Amino acid sequence: MNKSYLYAALAILCWSTVSTAFKLSLGYLTPLGLMSISSLSAMLFLFIVLLFNKSGEKISVASQLKRSLIPGLLNPALYYFMLFEAYNRIKAQEAQVLNYTWAIVLSLFMIAYYKQRFRWSDMAALFISFCGVVVISTHGDFGSLQFDSLSGSILAISSSLVWASYWLINHQDRRPATQKLFFNFVVGSMAIVVFVTIKYLILHTPIVFKANHTNHLYGILGGVYIGIFEMGLTFLLWNKALASTDETSKIANLIFITPFISLIFIKYILLERIHPATLIGLVLIILSNTFQKLWTKSRT
Repeated sequence: MNKSYLYAALAILCWSTVSTAFKLSLGYLTPLGLMSISSLSAMLFLFIVLLFNKSGEKISVASQLKRSLIPGLLNPALYYFMLFEAYNRIKAQEAQVLNYTWAIVLSLFMIAYYKQRFRWSDMAALFISFCGVVVISTHGDFGSLQFDSLSGSILAISSSLVWASYWLINHQDRRPATQKLFFNFVVGSMAIVVFVTIKYLILHTPIVFKANHTNHLYGILGGVYIGIFEMGLTFLLWNKALASTDETSKIANLIFITPFISLIFIKYILLERIHPATLIGLVLIILSNTFQKLWTKSRT
C-alpha cells in the first residue's frame, strides 16, 4: 500500500473513534474538564514527539509563543470549548455531522481570502449544506421545526467557523507541523487552565468532574485518549499523508469517509439509534462540498 494512503487510513480510523470517546468521557467530565485534560495530554504528547525529532535548530520560545497566540486561542481553546459543549447537549451523531460543515465554510473562507467572486455555485453549495443542517437538527420534522437543543446545534455549527478560521491562519504558518502544533497547544492549554482556575475561584464548585460520578479514572483516560488520538497523533499522521503524495486532493477527500465510519462506532458502542435524518443530512453536507469543489476546479 502507498505510504500516503496508509497514513491517511490510520488518521481516519483514529478520527472515526473520537465522537464516541467525546460522548463517553462527557459522562464523567464537564466540557471544561475534558478540554483541560485532553489539551494538556496533547501538549505533553507533542513535546515528547519534538524531543525525539530534534533538528538541532535553536528555537526562541518567546517568538514561538507570540506566533501561536491567535491560532492557540482558536484551537484548542475556543474550538474545543464549543465542540465539547455541543456534544454535551446533543447526540453524538448530530454533533459530529453538524461539525462537518467546516468543509463548506472553509471553501467559502478561501474564496473571500483570495478575493474570488462569490458565484451562484457557491450559493447553491451553501444552500445544500444548510438544508443538511436543518434536516439533522429537526430530525426531518420541518413542519414543527422542533430542535432537540438549538444551542447545541448552533455550537456544533459555529465550531466549524472557528476551525475554518484556524485552518486559514495555520495554513499561512510555515513552521514545521509538530513545532507549530505544540506551541499552539501550549498557548491554548495555558488559556484553558487560567480560565478553569478563575471560574473555580469565582463559583467555588467542582468544574472538572461531574458530581454524579465518583470514579473519575474513566474520564481521565478518555481525556488522555482524545488528547493523543484526536488532537495530537492524528494530525501528524494526516500531515504525513499529505506530505508524502503528489495526489493531495485525492488524499484530502478521504476525510469524508470519517463521519460514516464514526456513525458505526456511535451505533454499536454508544447504542444510539442512527436517525435516517442524520444520514440524509450528512449526504447533503458532503454533496454540497463536493459540488463546490468540482465547480471551483472547472472554472480555474
